[in-house]
Amino acid sequence: MDEIIPHLVGHAVNEVERELILHTLIRYCGSRTRSASILGISIRCMRNKIHEYEGLGIAVPAPGEPRVPVGHELQAYGDAFRQELYAK
Repeated sequence: MDEIIPHLVGHAVNEVERELILHTLIRYCGSRTRSASILGISIRCMRNKIHEYEGLGIAVPAPGEPRVPVGHELQAYGDAFRQELYAK
């Protein structure tokens, strides 16, 4: 965890939260229930965040969607924030 924190400094909490939620959804094949449980949030909160992201035009993994290999996560769900985060 200590290796990751310096890369997060300078980013807004809502950006970090969004990336954490999206990457957890990717890891668990779009499972809203499993992702919410792993993150310690309610399924209602997860649903609300997903609707918010979709409203912003952000791609959200569909339930049952196969996990994207790590090297392809940036292509499938990338944005400038992720590219900057992984570049550091």
